[in-house]
Amino acid sequence: MADSDTEKPRMSDADMLARFQTSKKRPACSDTLGMHLAEVHQDEMRIVVDFVANESFANPTGAIQGGFIAAMLDEAISTNIIIASNVTMTAPTLEMKVSYLRPLFVGPAKVEATILKFGKTVCFSEAKCLDPDGKIVATATATAAPKPFKRF
Repeated sequence: MADSDTEKPRMSDADMLARFQTSKKRPACSDTLGMHLAEVHQDEMRIVVDFVANESFANPTGAIQGGFIAAMLDEAISTNIIIASNVTMTAPTLEMKVSYLRPLFVGPAKVEATILKFGKTVCFSEAKCLDPDGKIVATATATAAPKPFKRF
C-alpha cells in the first residue's frame, strides 16, 4: 500500500522479485558478479542475493579478491535500497566498511542485506556474505544517499 495518494502502490514481494529477475535494464556490473536476486522481504527491508564468484575473481592463492566481495556486498545493499524505495530511488554509497572473516573461493556466494534506517537523505544498511556452507565470509555496514532516479 502506498504511503500517500501520490505514491504508486507497493508491489508484492513476489512481483518485485519477478521484476528484478526479468529486468532488461540490468547493469553490466550485476552480470559480471553473477548476481541473481533470490528473495525479497519488503516488510523487513531485507533481500537475499545469489552471486557466482568466477575464476577471474581469484587471487594467486585461489581465494576471491576482497574487492569483488566488497562489490557483491555493495550491489546487494544498493539493490535493497532501490527495492525499499518502491523503485523510485537510486542509492549512491557514501561510505562502506567491510570486515573479511574467512576466504571465499570460486563458486556460489550469497549476500543478505538489511536496511537499518531509511531516512529522507541517508540510508544505513548492513550485509553479510556467506559461502556455500552458510559460513560468514565478510560483513559490511554502509551509508547511502537515496536520490530520485533520473529518467532519460
